Amino acid sequence: MSIWRYANPAEFMRLTSHLLAPLWVAAGALMAVALGWGLFATPDDYQQGSTVKILFIHVPAAMLAINTYAVMALASVIGLIRRHHVSFLVAKAAAPVGAAFTAVALITGAVWGQPMWGTWWVWDARLTAVLVMFFFYLGYIALWETVEDTEKAYDLSAVVCLVGVVFAFLSRYAVNFWATLHQGASLSLAEGQRMDDAFRLPLYLSMAAFYALFAALLVMRARTEIRRRRARALRLEAVPA
Repeated sequence: MSIWRYANPAEFMRLTSHLLAPLWVAAGALMAVALGWGLFATPDDYQQGSTVKILFIHVPAAMLAINTYAVMALASVIGLIRRHHVSFLVAKAAAPVGAAFTAVALITGAVWGQPMWGTWWVWDARLTAVLVMFFFYLGYIALWETVEDTEKAYDLSAVVCLVGVVFAFLSRYAVNFWATLHQGASLSLAEGQRMDDAFRLPLYLSMAAFYALFAALLVMRARTEIRRRRARALRLEAVPA
């Protein structure tokens, strides 16, 4: 059975109708346990004190800021190659979710950075790349709102999304290329950099909670976009020739 059958809007709606409720339940349960554990049941860090607990929000949000853009880029490529409308609509649905996670990552990073670095913001490679990626999210969303021709919106939005991939890449790997105040990977396995289990285990759970939340939001918004497309088609059919 080909996976492309789910590019059909009816098949996509049928499949996701059974997924949405379990995703919301999983997201809610995981989020409650993860943040409760991470914020209230973990010890203060010997250097950063209680400030370190921002990581249970900042790290998953930053990961999803990048990975949501990757989902948009993949969906855009599939849409451009196979001309599946559902692919374009999935990318469109993901954009506000990714923009929200990016905003959370930027805000929590500033709150975490101020006591650690002595400043709310520095124009280094990684932080600047994340900020530019956030602007690409906003530009992508604005493009969908301003272009009335649906087919043209599909293609233009996909091109804009793919141009922004470079900043998503830099926001992930900038610390490997340039000197930066930003720390390395929070879950590094390198000797001497491995996070203590007291923080690592609840962080894993927090990451799972955020990814479940992302999946629930993406499915909900994609279903809404498909319904909006159907409603628009019906309105156009109702207009006298």
